[in-house]
Amino acid sequence: MPQIAQLPEIWSSQLFWLLIIFGLVYVVVGKTMLPKVMDTVGLRDQQIAADLAAAQAARDAADQQEAAWRARENANRAAAQELVAEAKAKAAAATASKLSAAQGTIDARLAEAEQRIAAARAEAGAEIQSVAAEAAQDIVSRLAGISVDKAAATAAVKKALANG
Repeated sequence: MPQIAQLPEIWSSQLFWLLIIFGLVYVVVGKTMLPKVMDTVGLRDQQIAADLAAAQAARDAADQQEAAWRARENANRAAAQELVAEAKAKAAAATASKLSAAQGTIDARLAEAEQRIAAARAEAGAEIQSVAAEAAQDIVSRLAGISVDKAAATAAVKKALANG
């Protein structure tokens, strides 16, 4: 076969051109394109690292701001609770003073009413004694036909009321 017989003659030239093409591809791809691609990959890695660092810095700043906000919020809450407690204490003191003033007024009115009741009771007692003395004079004069003076009738009524 003539195709197989000519292989050793063209083999060396094909191998030569193969090495030249591969060398050319190596130079073009390996020396010109690959460094550009590697530079692009390196820049991309640097950009990603910078973005991650910026994100971490932003996260740290946000955490610090949140911690500061929580501290302010807790301080404000404590101050508000203190104000509420102070207002409650003031209101309780004001209520206690108003209640004591009202109680004093009520006690004064009660004492005055008790004095009026005692006076009315004494007046009623005197009125009852007077009426009872007159009734006793009238009863004695009608039943016994004796006239009793007012002083004796009053003394008899007092004695009867005292003994019950």
